[in-house]
Amino acid sequence: MPITEFLEKNAKLYPNDIALVEINPAAQPDNTLTWREYNLIESTSTERYRKEITWKEFDIKANRFANLLLTRGIKRGDKVAILLMNCIEWLPIYFGVLKTGALAVPMNYRYSSDEIKYCADLADATTLVFGPEFTGRVEEVLDQLGNIKNFFFVGNDVPEFADSYDTIVNYCSSIAPAVDIKDEDDAAIYFSSGTTGFPKAILHAHKALVSSCLTEQNHHSQTKDDVFLCIPPLYHTGAKMHWFGSLLTGGKAVLLKGVRPDWIFRAVSEEKASIVWLLVPWVQDILDSIERGDLKLEEFRISQWRLMHVGAQPVPPSLIKRWKKVFPDHDYDTNYGLSESIGPGCVHLGVENIHKVGAIGKAGYLWKTMVVDERGNEVPQGEVGELAVSGPGVMKCYYKNQKATDEILKGEWLYTGDMAKVDEEGFIYLVDRKKDVIITGGENLYPVQIEDFIRACDVVKDVAVIGLPDERLGEIAAAIIEVKDGITCTEEYIMNFCMDMPRYKRPKKIIFAKVPRNPTGKIEKPKLREIYCGKSLVEAQTTE
Repeated sequence: MPITEFLEKNAKLYPNDIALVEINPAAQPDNTLTWREYNLIESTSTERYRKEITWKEFDIKANRFANLLLTRGIKRGDKVAILLMNCIEWLPIYFGVLKTGALAVPMNYRYSSDEIKYCADLADATTLVFGPEFTGRVEEVLDQLGNIKNFFFVGNDVPEFADSYDTIVNYCSSIAPAVDIKDEDDAAIYFSSGTTGFPKAILHAHKALVSSCLTEQNHHSQTKDDVFLCIPPLYHTGAKMHWFGSLLTGGKAVLLKGVRPDWIFRAVSEEKASIVWLLVPWVQDILDSIERGDLKLEEFRISQWRLMHVGAQPVPPSLIKRWKKVFPDHDYDTNYGLSESIGPGCVHLGVENIHKVGAIGKAGYLWKTMVVDERGNEVPQGEVGELAVSGPGVMKCYYKNQKATDEILKGEWLYTGDMAKVDEEGFIYLVDRKKDVIITGGENLYPVQIEDFIRACDVVKDVAVIGLPDERLGEIAAAIIEVKDGITCTEEYIMNFCMDMPRYKRPKKIIFAKVPRNPTGKIEKPKLREIYCGKSLVEAQTTE
């Protein structure tokens, strides 16, 4: 069945229960009142600090937008691009697109104007839904977006070239359109994160979206009573597919617009959140804030918080050990996935396997895994090879890119590009990205291993290791280190800390600088290579 039926079921079973809450802390003057209380105060500001909708309202909003699209000629197989910051309208718009039989095409909110045009063209989008943060970027390429016939603007100050979503959608029918959708029908196009060059368009069917609901709920045992705090961007498969556990059970979800530690804890406290998915930098910021005394746990209600899970990038074991010291009663899980495998869950650790922190886990619910050599043969236990996964969430293809599809899909298997090994108990450990491996003097260096070691240094806030060209060795390992706020550090200090590493693994160059990460927390290594190796993103795409 299509994923839209889960929404319709919740609207019937729990019509008056809260489905979604949006919190915008940056608009609030101070912390003397709760976000809910501020909404009750008369204000000249048009900004609302807290918004909420029920499951019935959610479904009605989706139906209205679906019918609006149908009146504009949108039909099965058409593509509707969504360029919005996280907001309470995001998911109703997404589901409205799906209800028409068209494909939802979420876009990264960091895209430049050129990237917006590139991805819209690549996906064959004919409609664009966008918010006020993107008006300028869209205007810059407006005359080049010839394939887009419909522009819908979400918010105030509607530009002349767009229609007001907020105004028009309320005049549309709230009855679900009579569109027959099958499991195998195309549902969405997501874009790769672009960490190895320009994004590729990833095509998924409805059955993949449904499978992610089942996998997420199986892994984290969501119930109707759980409240999920969602902070990462909804355009990415990670955040949305974790929310699918709430969709399956009819539980409440809170969209928090901001990543400050105090905002996160206020949201957990005031909304009674029980499940929180964090990225590595936010975990570190929270712990640092607690250690400095800026964040006082006794000021918040957090006893109902039962699960903290992390994904989207390798998780340093030392970080989770720090977390468990502060929050010993929290269950912890890590999830591994790719947008090509419909996001998180094809591999997961499991809350019962906290003793295996450092591993990404075993094959997830409904998934299979293997680690293979260059010829596709499974490698012996303990040896490094490429991780391959198989399951109902594997993409159909890279849209309009058969060559790239053939490189990653081998029969039922999706080759992830991640180097991994399996221990004697069957747990999978990531070694590094295949394309990030540094070959120095004939030895393979895996940057993640070096990063994990250096990250344990008391002055290090973040670290990224890349290869720099070297005439003698081919490449050498360089560590870009971001030190903690208010601390000074020397190259000698870091080099001394690294003395406990095998000699060949020690970085040969130390660079003190900020470590760039994308919205999903992944280190932007192509950007670092462009800065320190003079290798452009286009070159990275063609040579990696």
